[in-house]
Amino acid sequence: MLKRNMLKAIAVIALATGVGLTGALPAAAQSKEIVYLTPGLDLPFWRYLSKGVESVAQKNGYGFQALDSRNSAQTQLQNAQDAIARGVAGIVISPTDSSTAPSVLQLAASKNIPVVIADIGTNEGDYVSFIISDNYEGAKGVGEALAAAMKEKGWQDASVGLVTISQARKNGQARTKGFRDGLKDGGVTGKEAGLQQMQSYTADETFKFVQDMLTANPGMRGLFIQTDQPALGALRAIKAGRRQGEVLVAAFDGIPDFVDLLKSGDIVATGMQQPYLMGQKSAEALFEHLNGGTPEKQITVPILVVTSKNIDEVLPTVKETVFANEME
Repeated sequence: MLKRNMLKAIAVIALATGVGLTGALPAAAQSKEIVYLTPGLDLPFWRYLSKGVESVAQKNGYGFQALDSRNSAQTQLQNAQDAIARGVAGIVISPTDSSTAPSVLQLAASKNIPVVIADIGTNEGDYVSFIISDNYEGAKGVGEALAAAMKEKGWQDASVGLVTISQARKNGQARTKGFRDGLKDGGVTGKEAGLQQMQSYTADETFKFVQDMLTANPGMRGLFIQTDQPALGALRAIKAGRRQGEVLVAAFDGIPDFVDLLKSGDIVATGMQQPYLMGQKSAEALFEHLNGGTPEKQITVPILVVTSKNIDEVLPTVKETVFANEME
């Protein structure tokens, strides 16, 4: 049913943009503009990635616009339609999830507009390049770091809860598997205290998830929150439940607030992707293609496993490639 509805949506947009499903009309004159289709600019990670794309677009003398999909597949399709209709030179997309990317790729291909995928991935379709973090290894490192912290307290038999990004996303699947493997390799043998998937990606949503986990699992000693801002909701829930010092929190990605939280030990570890650098790499691959080159089909950007013990050492790199120089 979902696939049939998606095909209907493609057909509607195809008609609106003058593209037949059996053949493409000549492409409109391309403008010197690059568009970034993002899941949601309310999440700092996507804002940092957007700034990376923008910096390279401006360096090459191109205009730039970020179009917010608000975590809606339909809005993502509408944004793609708008960009394609005005003949942009190229698109960078971070899909709402891996199953929604193919419809955008098909629409862009019908107008010969190149697309680079930045993070999340696609189930199928043609694209110029895919820029991805090593989510498995990054999350594995976080799992190992949390395991070490739990063992220091003698909590290796305790349970651990997960609040994840959508498991329909390939990067979400990799983070979950990597973390579980890291926790196991690190010697934590307790049961899993549940897994909740984010839908709105807000701190309030995660606050409620963690409240429920704490109530259902009084012996829980560890948490893994799979993206940045929602981790603040987990910390609020722990404080509201008067469980400070009793539950260790590991996270993923990073915001400037994390620096002090890592130094204090409120967050013991986080796997920081480098979104600003990912945005730059995405735009560079797109411009290499536009200039007649052939960029690598997949470009992997390392993840920084940042802990309470190494934060001072890696902070200069974090400020530049993660926080897009937003910190003073």
